[in-house]
Amino acid sequence: MIITFGLVALFCVAVIIVLQMAHVSDKSFTDYAVANRSFGPFYQAMSFLNTWWPGGIFLAITGLAASGGVISFYFLVYSLLTVVLMYVMAERVWTWGKLFDLKTQPDLFALRYNSHGLSVIGAIVGIVSGIPWLILGFKGLGDLFQAMSFGRMGATEAVIAGVLLMVIRQFWTIRMGMRGVILSDMLQGIVAYIGGTVIIIGLILWLVFGHGFSLTKLHPAQVTLPGLGSAVGPLYVFAIIFSGALGGWCWPSIFIRLYTADSVRSVQRAGAFGAPLSFFFAGGLVILGLLASFLPEVAKAPEAMWFTVCQMAGGPFLLGLGGVVVLAATMGNVDGGIQASGAQIANDIVGVYRPLNHKQSVIIAKIGMLVITIVAAWLSTIAIPHLFMLAILSYQGIIQLAVPQYLGVFWKRGNKAGAIGGVVVGFIAAVILQSLYPTSIGWAWGLTSGVIALAINALIYVGCAVFLPASAAEKTRVEGLFELTSSKTPSASAIGALALKPRRA
Repeated sequence: MIITFGLVALFCVAVIIVLQMAHVSDKSFTDYAVANRSFGPFYQAMSFLNTWWPGGIFLAITGLAASGGVISFYFLVYSLLTVVLMYVMAERVWTWGKLFDLKTQPDLFALRYNSHGLSVIGAIVGIVSGIPWLILGFKGLGDLFQAMSFGRMGATEAVIAGVLLMVIRQFWTIRMGMRGVILSDMLQGIVAYIGGTVIIIGLILWLVFGHGFSLTKLHPAQVTLPGLGSAVGPLYVFAIIFSGALGGWCWPSIFIRLYTADSVRSVQRAGAFGAPLSFFFAGGLVILGLLASFLPEVAKAPEAMWFTVCQMAGGPFLLGLGGVVVLAATMGNVDGGIQASGAQIANDIVGVYRPLNHKQSVIIAKIGMLVITIVAAWLSTIAIPHLFMLAILSYQGIIQLAVPQYLGVFWKRGNKAGAIGGVVVGFIAAVILQSLYPTSIGWAWGLTSGVIALAINALIYVGCAVFLPASAAEKTRVEGLFELTSSKTPSASAIGALALKPRRA
């Protein structure tokens, strides 16, 4: 325990030192919420990865690979598609963000659809959907602490210890805002995804050359994907890849990363750098899980495969390093979720109904982050039945933001009525369908609740665009927004004419 917890303690001290040395007082809410759009591609790539791949993924991917086989590659496929979407969205989203001082995803909705109401709806959907994943992040630290203590800590004690660690860590997130998140993401990302990939490769070599395991010896069921006649349906794999790829940039903590870059080029280069690193990291995890499935110790507890194999291969030292990797990934994911929630509470909920100055916005954001941290920490210490199913439900709900987001960025005809109606009806449909069909929908050939709800959402959006067209003035405003990304830098008066007008206090 001295070795394992000693390594964890050293890592935590290193993160704190980096944050303390890099602290800069924010000069505006834009500085606090999106770090004044000042980070280059390497910071962007690490920040994206550290939010995208949570610590639990080391347990989830490897566990699914060990028990379910090659279907676990879907994580890899949709993560790469998400990076592609980052590349194609970058120019318009970042340009609008820079010109109109957009700070959050709901800010983009409000500008594109000329609607403060959609801003509030988008913020509520994002915050509510993110809470189950924050709870899972806190609970995942319980698994980490149990493994680091070699089972000497009970489940409740381990969760409480993990929660206390993350609550202490949030002091710097609340204090420094997005700048602190991204600076710590750099260190945490290097440890989690570069250091983690090195460990993964080492474990794969240990299994291949030390035990003689080979992918060619896998059971036929492990290398078979669901097809016609399968329990989940032939379109199930398509559905989880499709919803995963679309949903990636619907999460507020991911989307806000687009606004922290110093240029469109930085966002695109971050995607070019992040894609291969994500490929080797996620692909390696799946292969590791497949090979480790031959170990009797892993077959008994697939979800603990990462810690089991680390301990078997390298004893307490490698187990400690494996724990540090999981902790680094968890910190980035939890920090990102809490920071984005605080920014949205101040900017897109309170700020919509009561205009706030810089100081007031920062105070409200910090209070919101503190409340979210306390609520998620408290809920993680109690038994919540079907928590993972609730998290899956939140994913089916969050992807309903994909329709106004992607169609709004690439299609001019969408309007406020379609965006609001589609999101509200789609979210309700996703909740109802998910409660009836927790895995997939048999009569829809294996499509998931989120995909069916997304189709309903899109029909409403397109229908309103066709049968309830926007006014001539609104069409002209939207045309002007789209022209901004294909013309020279516009004048201040032109930007002012296109911007969403604030509500009166």
